[in-house]
Amino acid sequence: MRVLGIDPGYAIVGWGVVEYAGNRFAPVDFGAVTTAAGLPFEARLREVYDGVCEVIHRTRPEVLAIEKLFYQHNQTTVIGVAEARGVILLAAAQAGLPVYEYTPMQVKQAVTGYGKAVKKQVQEMTRILLHLPAVPKPDDTADALAMAITFCHTSANQLTRLTARGVGPI
Repeated sequence: MRVLGIDPGYAIVGWGVVEYAGNRFAPVDFGAVTTAAGLPFEARLREVYDGVCEVIHRTRPEVLAIEKLFYQHNQTTVIGVAEARGVILLAAAQAGLPVYEYTPMQVKQAVTGYGKAVKKQVQEMTRILLHLPAVPKPDDTADALAMAITFCHTSANQLTRLTARGVGPI
């Protein structure tokens, strides 16, 4: 199964595609969609949308795993991230991808086995699981790969069983 993990944002959208088969992970591709701070916000959203659409078209994932929106102290930031998530979810819907959302704690638990792991522990375990020579940069990319791993650890078997029964995505 090919999974696209996304760490949403409007300045940087980390993305990572992981192939998962037989309890083994293989990185397919990863990177980041970046937008210039000087652009009008709607232009930044358009760049996020276009970038994610291009990644979906090029890598052909079967499912999208994305970070669930959580409250941040800066309301302006949370609103901007929510709007970026919206265009990312639109791109997934247009491509017919089922979407799975995970909290940061769920990602930490799935990747490291400890829900209160620090970011560096999650990134290092992501590197180890994917047999990468170094932790991917920017951090958003490593976070996106961890999101894809989380889907594989928590939801892939359930999706496979439902699809085999003809039920379709959750």
